[in-house]
Amino acid sequence: MDVDLTLIEKYNISGPRYTSYPTALAFEDAAEEDYQAAVARSGEGPISLYTHLPFCSTLCYYCACNKIVTRDKGKGIRYLDYLRREIEAHAPLYAGREVRQLHWGGGTPTFLTDEQISALSGWLREHFQFADDRDGEFSIEIDPRTVDPDRIAALRQSGFNRLSMGIQDFDARVQAAVNRKQSFEATDAAVEAARQHGFSSVSIDLIYGLPFQSLVTMDQTLGKVLRLGPDRISLYNYAHLPDRFSPQQRIQAVDLPAAEEKLRIFKRCTERLTGEGYVYIGMDHFARPDDELAVAQRNGTLQRNFQGYSTFGGLDLLALGVTGISQFSDAYFQNAREMADYEGLIDSGQIPVRKMIHVDEDDRIRRQVIMTLICEFSLDFGDFNDRFGIDFVSYFNEELGFLRDMASDRLVAVNDSGIVVSESGRLLIRNICMTFDRHLPGVSGKRFSRVI
Repeated sequence: MDVDLTLIEKYNISGPRYTSYPTALAFEDAAEEDYQAAVARSGEGPISLYTHLPFCSTLCYYCACNKIVTRDKGKGIRYLDYLRREIEAHAPLYAGREVRQLHWGGGTPTFLTDEQISALSGWLREHFQFADDRDGEFSIEIDPRTVDPDRIAALRQSGFNRLSMGIQDFDARVQAAVNRKQSFEATDAAVEAARQHGFSSVSIDLIYGLPFQSLVTMDQTLGKVLRLGPDRISLYNYAHLPDRFSPQQRIQAVDLPAAEEKLRIFKRCTERLTGEGYVYIGMDHFARPDDELAVAQRNGTLQRNFQGYSTFGGLDLLALGVTGISQFSDAYFQNAREMADYEGLIDSGQIPVRKMIHVDEDDRIRRQVIMTLICEFSLDFGDFNDRFGIDFVSYFNEELGFLRDMASDRLVAVNDSGIVVSESGRLLIRNICMTFDRHLPGVSGKRFSRVI
């Protein structure tokens, strides 16, 4: 894949990642009865489950996730009790609906002990009906610094069949600057154990734009990553927002690569990964050609939800735990963000939702436009005309006008039948999607990371 830095510099503005549309910044206050009504409307089809485990033993300075940094394992015990009670409150609403996808994120799910992980997995499987191992996607995020081969085996026994792990960078100086020291040997051992114990997919995360990164150091990291041979690679842009995320105040802006160097690092990573055979899925994600995501993209069945790109993205999503966001066809709901509020709602016998948004017909149309472009890099007007009973060109007359500059830069081609995103445009797909976002003008651009 050839990367045009001139175009990236021109379009490198802030914008949403579109794991949902509308995005969470548009959410308003919610009540439990709103949530229960939405579940009742959602039908009887299969679901996806997300469980948020917010604890980390150490603080990574770059991190912008909702997390609690502690070495007090007692907090994990307390939190699990509330999760169990939340599971018991939700389960009757989903009776008979099969769980096809499961993801545990954080934080660091492997902050929990093997016994705690087994217990939580057992509660979920006791209260929900799960697909079998061959038909379901059951993943967990791990920190290789907190696992050994025996722990990997225990995770497999707890029902997980996919692993996701953070690396970010293997350079010692970069790791010291972000307070995440992680050896290649420990990471390699985790990947090898995952293969030995039958995990069907291993995904890793990298970040570009961290302090002291350069073309040379990132190339060395990429070499080690390619030796690991992961099925999927996520390459995220580090957004330095110390006013919003206090841990980032420990990172000195002077130590960050200059804007031009950062773009060159991104260009090098993208071109090397695609040159090594990885398929650029979009939105910072790469996958092997035989990976399910790459196959789904070729087949036109790739989807996207709060768990990122997925072959199960069209399922209703139930999110458990503090800050979790649940998704239905006509509404989104977010749990309480603060632990005390989350616990208080459960103690009062309530399902702990605090924020929501109803999705109207216009939102549904725009969501489908955005998700189609993100997943397929093309869009057929006729499909939308038939599905939604609209005339796409008339409905989006203004938005198509906004695409003219992008068309002149050869990011997209717009003709009488549809939109096709070019190879260069794929790297800037967020910009293209932002054209169709009617909520965006009312949201401060400072709340989003830059697209590259």
